[in-house]
Amino acid sequence: MYEVAQTSSGPLLESPVLRLGLAAALGMFLGLEREWSHKSAGIRTFALVSLLGAVFTLLEVESLLVIGGLLVIVQGVLLAVQGLLAEEEEEEGLRLTTSVSMLVTYGVGVLVAAGQILEGVTVAVLSSLLLVLKRELHSFAWGLSRNELRSAAEFAILAFVIYPLLPAKYDLSLGEWSLTVEPQVVWLMVVFVAGVGIVNYAVVTTYGGRGIAATGFFGGLASSTAVVGTMLDHVAQRPKAASYAVAAILLADAAMAVRNLAIAVLFTASQEVLWDVVMPLVAVVLASIAIAAVTADWRENVDMDLESPFSMQNALGFGAVFLVIVLAGGFAQAGVGETGLYITAALAGLVSSAGATTSAVVLYRDGAITPEVAVVTVMVATGASIAVKAVLSGTSSNQEFSRRVLVWSAVLLGVAAAPTAVLLL
Repeated sequence: MYEVAQTSSGPLLESPVLRLGLAAALGMFLGLEREWSHKSAGIRTFALVSLLGAVFTLLEVESLLVIGGLLVIVQGVLLAVQGLLAEEEEEEGLRLTTSVSMLVTYGVGVLVAAGQILEGVTVAVLSSLLLVLKRELHSFAWGLSRNELRSAAEFAILAFVIYPLLPAKYDLSLGEWSLTVEPQVVWLMVVFVAGVGIVNYAVVTTYGGRGIAATGFFGGLASSTAVVGTMLDHVAQRPKAASYAVAAILLADAAMAVRNLAIAVLFTASQEVLWDVVMPLVAVVLASIAIAAVTADWRENVDMDLESPFSMQNALGFGAVFLVIVLAGGFAQAGVGETGLYITAALAGLVSSAGATTSAVVLYRDGAITPEVAVVTVMVATGASIAVKAVLSGTSSNQEFSRRVLVWSAVLLGVAAAPTAVLLL
């Protein structure tokens, strides 16, 4: 005998009868696509498989649950063998998918009957999406270049291999100063920023040529410098395009602020969220978008060439920058107070505002700095990032372009500083 796990599924689903009904419904839901595709196992079979898992779970006889799983596996093997004997290679793959789907359906029935309703529904929905999006997923996989496939594999290593091996906390000391570092949190930041870069790569590759909004904003999520470089190139070839080149850089600033906001809020969610940083960063986002909306010619398009979605070397370098910023900021704050931390954030923001934001979040999580100091640190880094784009734009031979970027960047710095000052007074 074994004890059925219970979760807070609500009073309506505490009844075994209702759980059996939900298990059957989710089984039918999973079998819908198989029925529509005219497979040998469809709605009825999948509903029965889910019910089988639910019934054996409610009986609380472990041997029956194992036997039921074995029966589903045997049925899946028979379908797979049938697929191997099929004349068309495509049919083989489809029958194998049906076999695995039946086993997943059995697991859904077990989860629902055990009271893990949310988990069961989640598995059912995700599995159904995988079945329905077959063509899109295959097209995506077949369309990957070797470089993109390697990047995906490297990202998986960073996210699922290196992260679990890192210690949760590590204490460092330098003379009289001590600092607690969270290597897993720092690395999670690396994975987060790298993941944003991969999403950005996909969006810009697909939609980058359709509008400056996609190019500026989504390009800025990963690399503001890439946006500035592209705009410098474009303005040099087409001087009259300065208005939307300026807009692209402003939208890159908006994307940078969105990224910093996500880091500051998401990675403090486990404790007191750093809410005070929301207002100034949102002000930067809204001001950037508003200025871009009224100053640019949105009929223009621009192509943006991104070399790779992800690089192991870049990620390791990014992680090193994060760690150096965390250590430098922590020891600077311990040694010379808040001023040292702000100087470190300003210098780091010239290279990576995400890195400086990360250091502030990590130090705040460890209790090394107050919420007020964390907010100022994030905003100093954000301001440094806005300023460095203006400096880079100043290298353009198009003086009108450089002047407009400088003016609007100064406006954004004022927009960022005003609410920050109000919050801290």
